[in-house]
Amino acid sequence: MMKKFNIKIENIVASAALGVRIPLEQIVEHLEGTEYEPEQFPGLVYRLKDPKAAVLIFSSGKIVCTGARSIEDVRKVVKKVVKMIKTAKLGEPKKYSIQIENIVASAQLPFKLNLDKIAFELENSEYIPEQFPGLVYRMKDPKAAFLLFSSGKVVCTGVRKGEDIEIALDIIFKKLKSIAAFKNKVYEER
Repeated sequence: MMKKFNIKIENIVASAALGVRIPLEQIVEHLEGTEYEPEQFPGLVYRLKDPKAAVLIFSSGKIVCTGARSIEDVRKVVKKVVKMIKTAKLGEPKKYSIQIENIVASAQLPFKLNLDKIAFELENSEYIPEQFPGLVYRMKDPKAAFLLFSSGKVVCTGVRKGEDIEIALDIIFKKLKSIAAFKNKVYEER
């Protein structure tokens, strides 16, 4: 199904509780590429180049990874942070689990969309073109939110599992097809 819609993961937000207190002032001394201004934000920001991502590190031991484009990259980022903490002798995180909080993905449908018709026919949709050029559609199962654009571009957010993106896109595709929301005949049955 990934090929059918040419889904591209744009961003994954994940968190982990490392189970140790982390002295943020000392991390700044051991690590390049960090920003820490406790008067403005309680966490330390650490930007990685490979894999490209940013990590918020909190003194409580909680970390939040954002900007990764695959689950594997999230794992690599968390491992690098844990290794850095151990190497700098700032703590010994042993057991932790990574929790996916949000996946943002985009896809290009093979046709243009009639957003006015979709807004009129599809429940749980919101379209105010004077404020935003996209239509917002909220799905309950799987839980997901979509931004639909007249060009056929679709952005899916709010899912926690990659397979839910495919399922949700398949559902919305069938709904759009059932209400004849297509503006052109580029789409052909596959």
